[in-house]
Amino acid sequence: MSELDNKGSWRWTRTADRPSGPTVSAEESLGAFCLRPAPTNDMDKTDALFNPSLEAALKKLDPEDGEQIVEYFKTHALLTREKALLQASVRDQKKLLVENGKLKKDIEQLRVQLQDKQRRRTAKALFSTPPPNISPAPTTPVNQPPAGATAAIPTNPPPTASSSHDQRERHSRRRRGERKARPTPDSLSLGVEPRVDVSRLDLRVGRIISVRRHPLAETLSVQEVDVGENANRVVVSKMGAETDLEELQGALAVLLCNVKACKVRGVVSMARLLCCSTSDDVSEMLVPPTGSAPGDRVTFNNFPGDPDRELQSKQRIWELLQPDLQVDCRGVANYKGCRFEVKGKGLCRAPSLTNCIIR
Repeated sequence: MSELDNKGSWRWTRTADRPSGPTVSAEESLGAFCLRPAPTNDMDKTDALFNPSLEAALKKLDPEDGEQIVEYFKTHALLTREKALLQASVRDQKKLLVENGKLKKDIEQLRVQLQDKQRRRTAKALFSTPPPNISPAPTTPVNQPPAGATAAIPTNPPPTASSSHDQRERHSRRRRGERKARPTPDSLSLGVEPRVDVSRLDLRVGRIISVRRHPLAETLSVQEVDVGENANRVVVSKMGAETDLEELQGALAVLLCNVKACKVRGVVSMARLLCCSTSDDVSEMLVPPTGSAPGDRVTFNNFPGDPDRELQSKQRIWELLQPDLQVDCRGVANYKGCRFEVKGKGLCRAPSLTNCIIR
């Protein structure tokens, strides 16, 4: 027989040393292990772990330590059940963490797709307009031209109404000294107007090699700037009265490089130096990000595209875009909320001014 000692461990004793008691058959012992239905209350969990017949059988086998054995089994069964519940909860928690991670990835992918679709929709709305309704030209001939005209050009077919209208318009332009702009192949095929946004500006980082006052104007300065080309460019710009020209030498700046070269008080200016200002007397140059090099392009995420080779003065692209070029409250240069950025290096900023225009 086995019994618990004072230390709580099991030890074997001889049957002769035990007091005699009623014997229990093997069938009764096995039948005592039948499980009872699950308890309905938390208070009955401990008492319902074993069948009463099992408790009675243990007490018959060992009258002295039967109750301790039953209590030991109950405690061990409760610990086993709590351990199983804890392991199940841990497994469920791990499954939830894995599912949460998958859901986060799916949400991030959907967010990126949504932003991409929004950018495409915005670009499509900006760059495409409904094609104009073109009415077919009438095929019926108009009145015959004068006899002198037919004698001079006998082989030409009789002009239609649309062709005669175009000829009259062309002659009137020639008299006024105007010239009709040729439509580009893209505008002919798609029937859309050319885009007017900041992507048409060729903005680059340049390093000021030298700077001096304009010989004919005290408010103007002449800079020689390296923009990553074989030769430096000469730029004439109007700086504030408080600007120290000596500090500009060797500094990096942002320049508009596809403007048409023009003379400013006798000096040919081949680019435009971008400055931010709150008034005519207070102005600062835009500063490229650290690590920029002469020739680096300044781009805009929401306005992709290649710049024009040269901005046409008749189209007045700079004048149309300049009101939307501003410096925000954080000192970052932007166009309609889209920031000036040098890819992989950072943003273009104003040294100290905020909430001002760029000119």
